[in-house]
Amino acid sequence: MLHQLSWKVGGQQGEGIESTGEIFATAMNRLGYHLYGYRHFSSRIKGGHTNNKITVRPEEVRFIADDLDILVAFDQETIDVNYKELTASSIILADAKFDPKNPEESKAPLYAVPFTDIAAELGTSLMKNMVAIGATAALMNLDEVVFQNVVIDIFGRKGEEVVAKNMEAIERGRAAIAEQIGDKVGAWALAPADGKRRMFMIGNDAVALGALAAGARFMAAYPITPASEIMEYMIKKLPLVGGAVIQTEDEIAAATMAIGANYGGVRSFTASAGPGLSLMMEAIGLSGMTEQPLVIFDTQRGGPSTGLPTKQEQSDLMAMIYGTHGEIPKVVIAPSTMEEAFYDTIQAFNIAEELQLPVIVLTDLQLALGKQSVDPFDYSKIEIRRGKLVTPEDAESKDYFKRYENTEDGISPRVLPGAQGGIHHVTGVEHDAQGKPSEAPGNRRTQMDKRFRKLQHLRFDNPVHVNAPHDEADVLLVGFNSTRGALEEVQDALNAEGIKTNHAHVRLVFPFPAEEMSELVNKAKKVIVVENNATGQLTNIMKMSIGGHSKIRNVLKYDGTPFLPRELTNLVKEEI
Repeated sequence: MLHQLSWKVGGQQGEGIESTGEIFATAMNRLGYHLYGYRHFSSRIKGGHTNNKITVRPEEVRFIADDLDILVAFDQETIDVNYKELTASSIILADAKFDPKNPEESKAPLYAVPFTDIAAELGTSLMKNMVAIGATAALMNLDEVVFQNVVIDIFGRKGEEVVAKNMEAIERGRAAIAEQIGDKVGAWALAPADGKRRMFMIGNDAVALGALAAGARFMAAYPITPASEIMEYMIKKLPLVGGAVIQTEDEIAAATMAIGANYGGVRSFTASAGPGLSLMMEAIGLSGMTEQPLVIFDTQRGGPSTGLPTKQEQSDLMAMIYGTHGEIPKVVIAPSTMEEAFYDTIQAFNIAEELQLPVIVLTDLQLALGKQSVDPFDYSKIEIRRGKLVTPEDAESKDYFKRYENTEDGISPRVLPGAQGGIHHVTGVEHDAQGKPSEAPGNRRTQMDKRFRKLQHLRFDNPVHVNAPHDEADVLLVGFNSTRGALEEVQDALNAEGIKTNHAHVRLVFPFPAEEMSELVNKAKKVIVVENNATGQLTNIMKMSIGGHSKIRNVLKYDGTPFLPRELTNLVKEEI
């Protein structure tokens, strides 16, 4: 039996590739397996090669596997693009309809299975994905009943006959491949799972659920890949708790509308990707100057301009920290797992209100759209902190309310509009304690110092995820966002070879956790920073923040694809 199985389905976008992967993954998740799924898709609605690769394990998995055990191909391009991931112990299941050809360099045997013909005999060629699921079930020695509840969930509303036809398609697919491979039936069976039920979700779902749990009740946004699923989730869920979503005319309106709603006392946010964040920069500055809370999700993708809108990249880091004109305090958080995406989102809303500033939650396409098994979240851990939000009684004053009072901690009292005695002026122009415009040099220094003093009181749990078993390490691996899973595999591989390896994953990228990282860097002979960008943005931030230039190297990848564990291990070894 296998300890790990990697399965991929591929074809033309719009012919059911995503649903095929979803059916397979949902069934495996319900059996209690851990999964990690990653979709490769084109930036178009229909057409172009797409595939869905799913890694399945009895234990936790947070990475895309290097190799591929089973490839389900609905066209020749799928074979030509993906056969290099196959080994001699792999197998290709190809639709006989397109007369599949196995490349000479391919190490895996190819079996032509009449997916489309069987489906057509059952009434519609659309059921070819269910035939392919049946063939997969034979290879893995899975009973058809494993998929029955999934089929009922998907097709039950269409009636018993449709459910029966789909189950027959699975049975026919199983029989078709079993006839060809004989005693190889069950050769790709997995070791048993624990049977525990887990959620199966993408990172965008995790942050959206986190926003709901944090008490967010308003979202303004403009659709953009790969952030749109956050808005789609909220459109379904926010009305159930008395909230609302507005699709704005552009990202400028989205950011300013979220600022306005926060000013009114409603926890609000927006979400976008690099191009949208560029449009929001002036509004982010407005949030910083007027000291209004603002939470923004940036799902990084390939740039610049339209760039690679459906591909992986981590190139917004510098823009998120330094992109605004002028200088304002802000916080940039970079979760690296589904659990962190959920809990860090709650922290982001608390920080935004406590410190009265913009907080950017930085993810990337792999984290945003990668789908994983996740243990249920612990809602008892949730704490809502609204900071210095004063009551109407506390705001009573015969004079203007000192909304921007120069306090010791830099955090001024905040009052909601309409509170008696809470009247004050709000402007993006530099202002005095009451919000009235003031260009006086002394006032400017006072207000600038006050605003930045707030960062000294930032409360953020675990700014660096650390796995450092060695007091003196040969190498320290550093990353952020979705590279964590691959880096954990690399660390295990290097330690197994006798290379003393520690790992630090940066979760708070601004203000940079210099003290924590300095300690780890000082304990290592070499530091290797792993990033999906061309200029080493995290590397440069580390050098600016803590020094250690002679120790620090980087491994960069910017072709739109994520790091794979074996690939990354070899690249790291070249730097050691």
